[in-house]
Parts: sequence; structure tokens; C-alpha cells
Amino acid sequence: MTRRKKFRLRLASRALVLGERTLVMGVLNVTPDSFSDGGKFLAPAAAVERALAMEKAGADILDLGGESTRPGSEGISAEEELSRVRPILEALHGRLKIPISIDTRKARVAEEAIAAGAEIINDVTGLKADPGIADVARRHRAPLILMHMRGEPRTMQEQPFARNVLRDVMEGLKRSAAAARRGGVPKSQIIVDPGIGFGKNYAQNYELLARLGELHRLGLPILIGTSRKAFLGHTLGEKNAGDRMWGTAATVAASILNGAHIVRVHDVAEMVQVARVADRIAAAAFR
Repeated sequence: MTRRKKFRLRLASRALVLGERTLVMGVLNVTPDSFSDGGKFLAPAAAVERALAMEKAGADILDLGGESTRPGSEGISAEEELSRVRPILEALHGRLKIPISIDTRKARVAEEAIAAGAEIINDVTGLKADPGIADVARRHRAPLILMHMRGEPRTMQEQPFARNVLRDVMEGLKRSAAAARRGGVPKSQIIVDPGIGFGKNYAQNYELLARLGELHRLGLPILIGTSRKAFLGHTLGEKNAGDRMWGTAATVAASILNGAHIVRVHDVAEMVQVARVADRIAAAAFR
């Protein structure tokens, strides 16, 4: 079990304290092809309803994405991505009370999403796809989530995996954080994500969860996204991503006990319960 440090993120509308309790980030994919919920919330009305429902269920952050980065996915243009997320941001303005994170690997999308009300940028490529995202975060003083991805979505599960996954993730996140700092993003505004399922084999995903505490050597808050992913389906024999909720719950609890600050999930109400109980266990361990 790992004692997590406390951090304070500055957002345009508020401050977020990380480490006092686990923050739950609700996933909202407005895409036709995301691995778990592709097409379900592509219509703006459905997406808005889903966002408000996740807030009511206890989400602390909404993570909005308009481009699928599932294994094997092809990229889309900034114009198409913006056509999906901009209407949602506009419709949620003044209605959603929790902050919105924009899940994108394009500086232009990040820029326009921030202008439309998003307050956090979540880059699954760790600035490898578009280093200009760091400049957007700097100018808008927005927190920046940097995820580790080995390769790119289209081929990341086909190329050779790292021999030492923890070292590969640590070195990759160090490079991403250094690039963000060179781009003017303060260290206090950077969050790291080891990228469970992104260019790792099934065993490596479990190893990263088991050794998550070692990532605290980076001195940065940690976000974990395991929700409904394929490595859980492989273990459980569940082909349907929506049937992996209890497997997800086990990884959420393990992540929190190993020091995660934020968990990114689809099943918000259920994972809020998991987080609350895991937080109490962690608090009892370090009394």
C-alpha cells in the first residue's frame, strides 16, 4: 500500500485538491467507434443527458472525447473531432457544475475546447502527437494530463512490447513531463497516466497496477484508466466490455490502495462506492 502525496491543481473556475480523497473522472465518448460505448452518445442530446447523469452519480470530472484511440483505430481530422465535442461543450455551459477535461491529441481541438468551457487537457500521447498542446495548456493555465502510449493507436498492440514495462513507462512519462515543462507548463499543473492497455500486453497491465507505487518517484499526481479494458475481458472471459464492471472495480480499488489520485471510469455510481471504501482502507493504514 502506498501513501499518496497531496497536490493542488489550479483550474479557471476553482482549485482541485488531489490526494485527500480519490477523484472519479467519468468517461464520455462522443464517437461512433470507441471500444466500450461507441455510438451510444454521439447524438448531442444523449451526450448531455449522460454528462448530467454522471455528475449526479458523483463524478468529480467529466472527460469528453471526440476521437477514439482504441487499439487499431484510425485518426480523424481536427474539424471532425470539433464537430463532435463543440456542441456538447456549448450545451453543457452553465449546466454542468463539475470541470470538463478534453481528451484530445490535437492542439487546435484543445484550444477550441478550452475556449468553449473545458478546463483540463488530457493528451493520450503525452505530447508526442502534437507538442503544441503544451503551449495551449501554458497560455490557458490549464492542468495537463500526460499518458504513456507505446506506439500509436493503429499499431500499438501489434509492435513488440517493452521488455521492462515499468522502466519504459517511467522513462516515457519523464520525457513527456520534461517536454511539458519546456513548453511552459508548471510542474504543479501536470498529471501522469501510465496508459493501461496502450501498447502493453495483458500481463504488463497487471504489473503496472501492482507496482503503481513506484511511479510516485516522478513526484506527480497519478491518473489510472482501467475501465472495461480488454485485459479484464481476457481474464474474465467477457467479450462484452459492458460486462467487465466488477473486474474494473477490483482494479480501481487496487489503484487507489497503490496511490492513484484520479480514476477514469465509465460506471460512475458504482466506482464512486469503490473509491469511498478504498479511501477509508487507505486512511486506516496510515493513521
